[in-house]
Amino acid sequence: MAMTLFDEEFDENLPSPSRLVGSESLTFLAAALPRSRLLRQLVIAVAVLLPNVTCSRTPQTTQSPSASDGWHEFQGIWVAAGTRENIPFGDGRQASTAKLEGSLALVGPSRPVAGYRAEALVLSDTATGLVGRAVWTDARGDQVFSELKGQGTSTGSHIVGTFIGGTGRYAGATGSYEFSWRFVLENEDGTVQGQSKGLNGKVRAGSPAASLETEGRR
Repeated sequence: MAMTLFDEEFDENLPSPSRLVGSESLTFLAAALPRSRLLRQLVIAVAVLLPNVTCSRTPQTTQSPSASDGWHEFQGIWVAAGTRENIPFGDGRQASTAKLEGSLALVGPSRPVAGYRAEALVLSDTATGLVGRAVWTDARGDQVFSELKGQGTSTGSHIVGTFIGGTGRYAGATGSYEFSWRFVLENEDGTVQGQSKGLNGKVRAGSPAASLETEGRR
């Protein structure tokens, strides 16, 4: 049976997500998600939604060139759920605030780690754009902070994130990422669920002491 993102059925012949991000990271991603059945299913959908960069590359025995100068390039998918409050602003304009929690899965030979718990606070206005703050937390508990800016509508946005430091190995982190975002479900009580598309970027630690060692690849 074919997989659909919003039903309960998945094709058993789909490639295992653990082949993409590793079984330990997949467990962390699932645990980091809010208690939402849909979002737990979206972790499984990582296997088909992410670019097939891990399937096409040859085995790596040395650090990738992009990481040799301290930069770690990545692609990924961010899925999240939370609440959103909207207020009409006249003439079709709408403003809203949203608090979202979910998981972020990354791929790429120089990605910093495979998975994060991801949180965001966002203020958006269909006329002036979007601003927000995001915190990604890895399995060690280290966090990386970013500022969000974007343009879009009440249903979707194009967003750019700028890293502004962090804790532990992300202290002084710099870099940026971008993605498109869309809400896939919204209930009358303000509960929303959404996902990114085309997420990609790069990050570099602020000092050698905070080096972002890439995870062992499976």
